[in-house]
Amino acid sequence: MPRYAFKLQIKADAIEEYEREHQRVWPELLAKLKEVGISDYSIFRRGQELILCLRVEDFDQAWDELDRDPVNQRWQVFMSRLFEPVPGIQPGERFAMMKEVFYLE
Repeated sequence: MPRYAFKLQIKADAIEEYEREHQRVWPELLAKLKEVGISDYSIFRRGQELILCLRVEDFDQAWDELDRDPVNQRWQVFMSRLFEPVPGIQPGERFAMMKEVFYLE
């Protein structure tokens, strides 16, 4: 199954809240992530920079489904106040996708 990674950036004063909320992600959101085929999902942080890594068969299809889901919509609104624009993101890009250049299983 393909692996994907992308970057997000949180506000400097939102780091503790971001981490706290990810210790108690809503169970119905976790269920929806699995329902759309997302697995092996991790978020790494260094300062304000986040790297999100996951596996999913069709990334765009999964995110299209999540975009239509009311639970995910509530989560995105709830969390959006914690984010800053990602440096270097291009117009029309959903996320600042990372290119995998090496993987050792």
